[in-house]
Amino acid sequence: MSSPLRLPWGTSARSSVGLEWELALVDADSGDLRQTAATVLDVLAPDGDNPRIKAEFMRNTVELVSGVARTVGEAGADLAQSMDDVRAITDPQRVELMCAGTHPFASWTAQKVTQKDRYTRIIDRTQYWGRQLLIYGLHVHVGVEDRAKVLALLRGMLPYVAHLQALSASSPYWGGIDTGYASNRSLLFQQIPTAGLPYQFETWEELEAFAGDMIHVGVADYFNEIHWDIRPSPGYGTLEVRVCDGPTNLAELLSIAALVHCLVEHLSTQLDQGRDLPNLPQWFVRENKWRAARYGMDAIIILDAEGNEELVTDAVGKLLVELEPVAERLGCADELAGVWEIVRGGASYQRQRAVAAANGGDLEAVVHSLVREMRVGHPLPLPPR
Repeated sequence: MSSPLRLPWGTSARSSVGLEWELALVDADSGDLRQTAATVLDVLAPDGDNPRIKAEFMRNTVELVSGVARTVGEAGADLAQSMDDVRAITDPQRVELMCAGTHPFASWTAQKVTQKDRYTRIIDRTQYWGRQLLIYGLHVHVGVEDRAKVLALLRGMLPYVAHLQALSASSPYWGGIDTGYASNRSLLFQQIPTAGLPYQFETWEELEAFAGDMIHVGVADYFNEIHWDIRPSPGYGTLEVRVCDGPTNLAELLSIAALVHCLVEHLSTQLDQGRDLPNLPQWFVRENKWRAARYGMDAIIILDAEGNEELVTDAVGKLLVELEPVAERLGCADELAGVWEIVRGGASYQRQRAVAAANGGDLEAVVHSLVREMRVGHPLPLPPR
């Protein structure tokens, strides 16, 4: 048996928050991807040491990273400033910023991977599936002050995977076709062996034993190469929620991040009070993820171990009411209230399909609408039918 990998827990203030947003670089005219991330990083991170703007897996992508913040609003201000910094370089090149879980029509075969050892290892191991990871996501870190809470919080978050997947779903198109899914990204990503839903460990020692086994047999070189939808991030002392498709604008990003922020704090408070956290069998969690990826806001999700079910938007509405006091404490009441706008107005995948329908199926029009949403920072009105 291999030796466990010791995973010391970093110091992080309770319910501090950090955001990571993966953005695509697209041509202002054609809407196709531009592989110009190196140009941006040569200016903004010449020594690779800019903590706010980083390279990502593909050369068509930059990642914006907030500082450690008290509120999602503060973290969002960091992202907005970094976006302005990137635009100062990309605008003169007629390169636009765009985000969605996937690019609507770009060909994965034409994309190049960033030259980093860990990315090279991923491609060498995963081959066909790894080369298709033309995907964009949002990662929300929430500080956890006590390592003893982390795995309980992870398990407690799993019943809400479907809520987050449906609200953030923004990848109905892949390679120029409508996949029939609200989030094709989520199903693409889980094809690699280190991604997808996490295991439900009971103790930290079990997690360390797992990590030691994975490194011993060559699945990963470091723990952060385990790309679960929700995972502990020991170095930061955070619970990292990675299940969401990339939001197409800053307003929706902040709303979804506020929901994650409030959920983790709410569950942490319940642990402090000695209460049991929500629990859902692994098989129901997996089914819920698939339903939310397939049907998005129309998904009927499984609520509990007894198999009771509810429309996801109804479940989200009840959850928002429950979390209102938490949002007040965390200073994100306005951002959390924005989730209601997603429930009422629809998620990005629905807007993208509406734009395509209004333009005779033209997916370039979809990309240009995504670019405009990124520019204005909020969803655009649906086109007339």
